[in-house]
Amino acid sequence: MDKKLLHEVLLQRLESVCHVANAAAMVAYKAATDDENVAENKYDTLGLEASYLAQGQAQRVAECEADLATYKQLVAESFSMERSISIGAVIKLLDEHDEERYLYMGPSAGGVKFDFEAIEITVITPSSPLGQALMGCRVDDEVSVDVAGKRQLFEIVALY
Repeated sequence: MDKKLLHEVLLQRLESVCHVANAAAMVAYKAATDDENVAENKYDTLGLEASYLAQGQAQRVAECEADLATYKQLVAESFSMERSISIGAVIKLLDEHDEERYLYMGPSAGGVKFDFEAIEITVITPSSPLGQALMGCRVDDEVSVDVAGKRQLFEIVALY
């Protein structure tokens, strides 16, 4: 697996997420500052609600930009089968039903999905339950995680 190319694809995906967040923030800002949203009486909260939305969207943009800056500083490196899982690892898991899942252990931006070489890869972080369970593990280790109140077992079959 070409980790440098994978890193570029992930950066493009994060840039796309930032672009969408910026567009949403601009729409929210325009709604918050629109003349039609000026309160007509003390019970008219449309303008206030729009300003809260604009503030939340601006915060999301800041988080996206911070994620992108963090990933730009990462060095793409390949993981050998003997190495333990840490930031930057692509992990191939097999669940109890022999279904494969590919995960990228990142420092942030958990939940972002991207396609690489016809494989869907999901970004997870060490702060997620699955990320916590996987950190430090190696190929052939098994991890057990509670997902929505149900115990799930995963086997680590490969690292890239």
